[in-house]
Amino acid sequence: MGKVNRFLLMVIAMVVIMIAAVGIDKGMKYYEDRKWEKERIYHYEQARADIASIQTRISELSSDREAIEAFIEENKAYFDDMEVPGQDDTDQVRHEGDLAAEEDLSGNTLSGNDLSGNTVSGNDVSGNDLSGNSLSERDLSGNDLSGNTLSGNDLSGNDIIGEEPAEGEEVPGEDALKELTLAQRRRIRGSYEETILQSRQDRKTIAQATVDLSGLKIACLGDSITEAANLSSMEDYKQYSYPTKLGEILGTQNVTNLGIGGSSIGRYWDHAFVDRYQEIPADTDLIIVMGGTNDGFCLTNEDLGTFEERRERTFIGDLDELMRGLKENYPEAKIIFATPLPNVLHDMLRKERDYLLPQAVLAEDIKVLAAEYDYPVIDLYNSNILDSHDAAVIYNYMPDGVHCNEQGYELLAEHFAAELLRMYEAEEEESNS
Repeated sequence: MGKVNRFLLMVIAMVVIMIAAVGIDKGMKYYEDRKWEKERIYHYEQARADIASIQTRISELSSDREAIEAFIEENKAYFDDMEVPGQDDTDQVRHEGDLAAEEDLSGNTLSGNDLSGNTVSGNDVSGNDLSGNSLSERDLSGNDLSGNTLSGNDLSGNDIIGEEPAEGEEVPGEDALKELTLAQRRRIRGSYEETILQSRQDRKTIAQATVDLSGLKIACLGDSITEAANLSSMEDYKQYSYPTKLGEILGTQNVTNLGIGGSSIGRYWDHAFVDRYQEIPADTDLIIVMGGTNDGFCLTNEDLGTFEERRERTFIGDLDELMRGLKENYPEAKIIFATPLPNVLHDMLRKERDYLLPQAVLAEDIKVLAAEYDYPVIDLYNSNILDSHDAAVIYNYMPDGVHCNEQGYELLAEHFAAELLRMYEAEEEESNS
């Protein structure tokens, strides 16, 4: 009997030890999670304060061409790929209509003529520029740009890169260009030039549109770039936002702007996309999700998460939850994601926080997850347009280094419109074949 009692006591002791061990393990995990959360909040608050400080600094310099160029030059060692796109020691910040010749993939320059004297369309940017000709003054049928029509001043007959192709000849390098990374595009030309040339191509697409998207109900989920929050001091400031301009270009007034300044895809900041996507109207036909800028300001390896685990409160986990939720709740809607525009603020933060991941990691993960859900992606990050690592982009379109001015938002809307038209036209062509 005594042996039995001793055995039972041993079993009970072992069970107690096991329970205690499990309890200690859970307690340690809870402690570590709480510690991590506190550290996250501290780092995020610090990042927010530093971002505001950098934005203020850039805003103060942005109206002075030489000053903003000097700022970019001073800090370019901290930028991705250790270079400033399209600039070297002899470059000067270029104003509209003052574009330099650049080499294309084959080594050919733009017909040997710089873009200020002999542009792609034969009309220089300063004469028929983007700021002086509002897209809001033309519709898809007339496509008039304040007296300068797209048919008279467009890209027809002139390629973006290289010499004018002969009739029926394919544009050299066009297919290759579509798949270039940001780093590769930067080695071809600076973002300012890319932005101008892409805008001309986008306007050509809009002018030659063969599909009518005016009946679409569109919702744009995003952050301050979607909201145009930086223009909030202006009366009715959302009229300048890219969703409003997109509606004007496509001829639809049924556009819902769900941009909130300071928000992120994941649960880092207030009003995370993953917690408010159900505010999208149930009868929406097209959903555009553009985010990741604020996520990038606090993205470490731990915050990023993994595709295997997809844990809540990591970028990959929350993005997966958002994409899955959109598919489940809006099964009839076309859902499109856009990668964030590259911005100089991110690399300025990395200057003091080497643990932050490059924006390229975040952009790539958006594309990988979108492919899983069969969502199209408008890859703004790798497009090299409106990239504030180029001082000329800051001077002309992004005065605080991350948000557009009125002209910049119009260019962004123009690009979204052209990309949408290309997608819908390709689908229509496929369905008719």
